Amino acid sequence: MKGLVIKSTGSWYQILSDTGKQVDCRIQGKFRMKDIKTTNPIAVGDRVEFELEPELETGVITHLEDRKNYIIRKSVNLSKQAQIIAANLDQAFLIVTLASPRTSLGFIDRFLVTAEAYDIPASIIFNKLDLFSEEGLEILASYEKIYTDLGYPCYHVSAKEGTHIEQIQALLQNKVTLISGHSGVGKSTLINAILPEAKVRTGAVSDWSDKGQHTTTFAEMYTLPFGGYLIDTPGIRELGIIDIEQQELGHFFPEIRNRMNYCRFHNCRHINEPGCAVLEAVENGEIEPSRYDSYLSIYHGNDTRS
Repeated sequence: MKGLVIKSTGSWYQILSDTGKQVDCRIQGKFRMKDIKTTNPIAVGDRVEFELEPELETGVITHLEDRKNYIIRKSVNLSKQAQIIAANLDQAFLIVTLASPRTSLGFIDRFLVTAEAYDIPASIIFNKLDLFSEEGLEILASYEKIYTDLGYPCYHVSAKEGTHIEQIQALLQNKVTLISGHSGVGKSTLINAILPEAKVRTGAVSDWSDKGQHTTTFAEMYTLPFGGYLIDTPGIRELGIIDIEQQELGHFFPEIRNRMNYCRFHNCRHINEPGCAVLEAVENGEIEPSRYDSYLSIYHGNDTRS
């Protein structure tokens, strides 16, 4: 039998079979013998083959079909391992808040670099529009300009008030979409606004840390009534970049990628080399300083926290 992985709980996977039946499955032992360097050999969004267990209502996953793409992050406290967040995506939405909690530009850049590296179109959704002061709206405009100038679509919503939800629903139609972001940015509230029948549990932002509290424990895929699937993921406090070599990194920053062929040296690192077109663009204000800072931070393997 074949099906789609719609939920992962660590040791068990919920499969939506091609016949429309949901089956809880575990992994066949040999999966763990293969050269898989991730903590989860199977991820939400994967297509798999499975066999029903005799006299039981559960199954065993026997084969993983080839993925068209996936999005991955370094596992927290497991520097040599990685976690696949989701697979076979058409697009990824990063939910961003400017306060309660604050999403840093560095975190946004790390997410976009990861999406670029795995060929996943990414958009930014600024949530909690109902809380923005006049100053907040000015900051929002400055953030938005940085990313729209680079070709990343940006949208503003208030999931709580239902503002601009129809626009997001239209973007989701007939696509497999990952929703990600820090805990507390309103992912669950947004999903409930888009798909009320999902009834995703929501939580408040912690007063003492201004960080969200995890309400989504495992990745889960929801079928959208207007076509497509929406994948909810646990809130990410850290986003470690993995499997990107230093010499490749510039390719995943569009503004660097567009200039790197004009550098004097073909192996330019864009750090302190003479005749570097990227450094010249930074000095001329053609590359946003925060973006270049993110490039340096990732290049040198600095802290992954927000």
